[in-house]
Amino acid sequence: MRHVPVAPVAPIVVVGVLAGFLAGLFGVGGGVLVVPALVIATSMSQRMAHGTSLAAVVPISIASLAVYTAQDNVDWEVTLWLAPGAIFGAIVGTRLLHVLPQRTLGLLFAALLLASAVRLFLATDTTGRAELSVLGVVALLAIGLATGIVAGLLGVGGGVVMIPAMILLLSISPVLAKGTSAAVIVPTALIGTWRNRSTGNVDLRAAWIVGVAGIVTAALGGLLADRMSDQVSNVLFATLLLIVAGRLLWQLGRDRHRERRAGVTTRTPPI
Repeated sequence: MRHVPVAPVAPIVVVGVLAGFLAGLFGVGGGVLVVPALVIATSMSQRMAHGTSLAAVVPISIASLAVYTAQDNVDWEVTLWLAPGAIFGAIVGTRLLHVLPQRTLGLLFAALLLASAVRLFLATDTTGRAELSVLGVVALLAIGLATGIVAGLLGVGGGVVMIPAMILLLSISPVLAKGTSAAVIVPTALIGTWRNRSTGNVDLRAAWIVGVAGIVTAALGGLLADRMSDQVSNVLFATLLLIVAGRLLWQLGRDRHRERRAGVTTRTPPI
């Protein structure tokens, strides 16, 4: 019987603690840290890290959602329209995860981080959303769909898509957008994890450790989010995204260089 190496517990716990805090503070699920951290700390493949991250997001997001709900920082009407598109998108995204090559996944994830960072550095005035029109509902369904695809494909909760969209399109305050994002992330991550299990793209042991380790810090992050100014929060998070994206791009470049030196060619499978 072939021996399957088991990732060490200590670095996974550290990843969970940090991811939980970021999830609670920024309403993003924590996958923006979990994916690259699992790849770097445990030598997990990019594809497996994406699926494992999405599973770990479930308990972390539930903890942060509980805090946001207690502080009345969730727009449940917006959640109602975002969630269906996100759930369907998660099914599509996990299908693409099973098909797309790992290098493509890494580049997509880095591009997402960079785009989100640029957006967070830009100041935005939020006066609160108006009553939802038919066009607004359609827009929310589309945002949800994009969120689900990103979540299923890249192993993140999707907050990096939802939060800027809610702020820009609906003028929702950042803290309310974060709480609403956490509410949508929970069912999206559940569906995505269910799909990833069927294709073997998830390490449930690692996901469980990360998720449990991040519960307390997710709650603490949610409490701090209600007190931190939007400008400070956005700048800190944008800086983190730039660091993570830079590290991931460096790793992809290094791996590409090794492949070329070894004479390895990567063929992209058909979708």
